[in-house]
Amino acid sequence: MAASTGSTKLDGLVQKASANTPEKLSGLALYSRFALAGAICCSVTHGGLTPVDVVKTRIQLDPITYNKGMIGGFRQVIKNEGYGALATGFGPTAAGYFLQGAFKFGGYELFKQQCITYFGYETASNNRTAVYLASSALAEFFADIALCPLEATRIRLVSQPTFASGLLSGFGKIYKQEGVGAFYSGFGPILFKQVPYTMAKFVVYEKVAEAVYQRVDKSKTSDGMQTVINLGSGLMAGFAAALVSQPADTMLSKINKTKGLPGEGTTSRLIKIAKELGLRGSYTGIGARLFMVGTLTAGQFAIYGDIKKFLGATGGVEIAK
Repeated sequence: MAASTGSTKLDGLVQKASANTPEKLSGLALYSRFALAGAICCSVTHGGLTPVDVVKTRIQLDPITYNKGMIGGFRQVIKNEGYGALATGFGPTAAGYFLQGAFKFGGYELFKQQCITYFGYETASNNRTAVYLASSALAEFFADIALCPLEATRIRLVSQPTFASGLLSGFGKIYKQEGVGAFYSGFGPILFKQVPYTMAKFVVYEKVAEAVYQRVDKSKTSDGMQTVINLGSGLMAGFAAALVSQPADTMLSKINKTKGLPGEGTTSRLIKIAKELGLRGSYTGIGARLFMVGTLTAGQFAIYGDIKKFLGATGGVEIAK
């Protein structure tokens, strides 16, 4: 209870104002809400764009057959395999990115706060680009530990449509035939792909949003306009993230397509794949991926912002000036 001001009337006004002011969350109550909002936004966006990801993966793995771009790729998949093929891998995609989104967004907010606590608000604010980069990289590392097994299963289902009927059967078959190690054969390239991707994603989003709010008073901006700003900032962030991470995305698709030769290690496989692809080959399917990543990143930040408000997760620290 607030201390008395000495005036009964004034004390009443203070108590009324306190009652009408929502309590800011902190600790587990706050960061669990960040994690839930991140899990939902990533699962919804990645799951919804499964058809685009199917076509993108087909183009990366078989560019000779799928050589007509994204629209042509859709037509080829439908013609050869039917509409149902476009939903291949939906289960592991939705589940994997639910876990990854929780660690990514929740972890980003947590590590950002830890940087602020360790260095002090002023130092963190003056070096906020470094804070954004370090926080996102750490969050993505832990997110990829959760994502990697499900991503390996998704790619196997998409690249080999007859491999299994879905998430559980595909996961079980890989485990039984190849062991736990097979789920993490792509951990190197997934880190190489996702860490720079997430660093670019968060820093570009933060910088674009910061530039907008330097011209627009955030406290006077409607919820709808804030969602629009999140969409626009997310779209720019998605384009940047796609360009940075495309080579590793292609390598990840390749290494998870089939198991390696007897005695062949992950590093030697990656080197061989990189030599086979070359720079041009590593950007195969970039058009589809720009569309996919730009769209899902815009959607993620819009959904994330709206769910945070709905959950009352308003205790995060902003360090933009």
